[in-house]
Amino acid sequence: MLTTIKKVSTKRELKKFIRFNYELYKENPYSVPDLYDDMLNTFNKKKNAAFEFCEADYFLAYRDGRIVGRVAAIINHRANEKWGCKNVRFGWIDFIDDPEVSDLLIRTVEQWGRERGMTHIVGPLGFTDFDAEGMLIEGFDQLGTMATTYNYPYYPKHMDRMGFQKDADWVEYKIFIPDAIPEKHQRISDLIQRKYNLKIKKYTSSKLIAKEYGQAIFELMNEAYSPLYGYSPLTQRQIDQYVRMYLPIVDLRMVTLITDADDQLVAVGISMPSLSEALQKSHGRLLPLGWYYLLKALFFKRRAKMLDLLLVAVKPEYQNKGVNALLFSDLIPVYQKLGFIFAESNPELELNGKVQAQWDYFKTEQHKRRRAFIKEIK
Repeated sequence: MLTTIKKVSTKRELKKFIRFNYELYKENPYSVPDLYDDMLNTFNKKKNAAFEFCEADYFLAYRDGRIVGRVAAIINHRANEKWGCKNVRFGWIDFIDDPEVSDLLIRTVEQWGRERGMTHIVGPLGFTDFDAEGMLIEGFDQLGTMATTYNYPYYPKHMDRMGFQKDADWVEYKIFIPDAIPEKHQRISDLIQRKYNLKIKKYTSSKLIAKEYGQAIFELMNEAYSPLYGYSPLTQRQIDQYVRMYLPIVDLRMVTLITDADDQLVAVGISMPSLSEALQKSHGRLLPLGWYYLLKALFFKRRAKMLDLLLVAVKPEYQNKGVNALLFSDLIPVYQKLGFIFAESNPELELNGKVQAQWDYFKTEQHKRRRAFIKEIK
């Protein structure tokens, strides 16, 4: 039957856009649904600070009155300016295993981008690095994380068939929590702390950490992540938004700051208990009982055995000097006390040796790989 495309133009259609992913993967044991309310805010041009420098439209594919695919068309003007390109991004792409559907979705994004002067189509990417990036190409039998998206194995086959090429790959690791801090790791930590007169800072108040270092955490992220693939610096409005969104919900025992002699932030590590199983049980909704599963995962004693490494950032002049060892020398005893067995690294660029070197002293398993694809718009 004929497949048609429709631009999302109402809140009701936007809800259908979000829920299509949940319906497509509702029987899949590895897919982790996004938190529905977060998605509503992400796609809302008034609430998402990324729309200061992004433009986007969302599209649904229909067949016989039934939704069979979805895709977001996005231009991040800030990233395009930084990297000297004219890319339109496709994001939040999902489709049934039918070439007619995937072709129509991609052609729609290409046409949308062409009308706005773009020369290449790239993705899957979101508005910024705070959105999920890349299409899973390895690890289809592994549980996803809150920060990533899952997709069926047929997705990358459709990308290859449509002539896309690899633009970048990310790898993901299971990092097993050791019974004790590795001896060499501890020696490096002690040495680096003395050599550079560094201090470990911990907080018990989310309001206080936000007041004293909330701005600095995201400024450090801008500085540390600037050279990474497709990164666009956070604006002040984004920083304000993320300070309000994230710092109040993290377990501050799992947040470590490293400062220099002048109390200037040089490194930060933020992790949290995995919400994957809680999001599956809640079907991505807070009501009626979703809040219970999420709070249980975050704060109750019988939490998941897996934790997510959300953010690790080190000031460029301190990278490759062992500061990461100092971060995890503080965090490992916390992980042990809380009963975690392993951590999910979440996506790391495959060529980012600085990041992957920090796991040298741990038992690890590279269990997932995801890819951003690119193609010239004809």
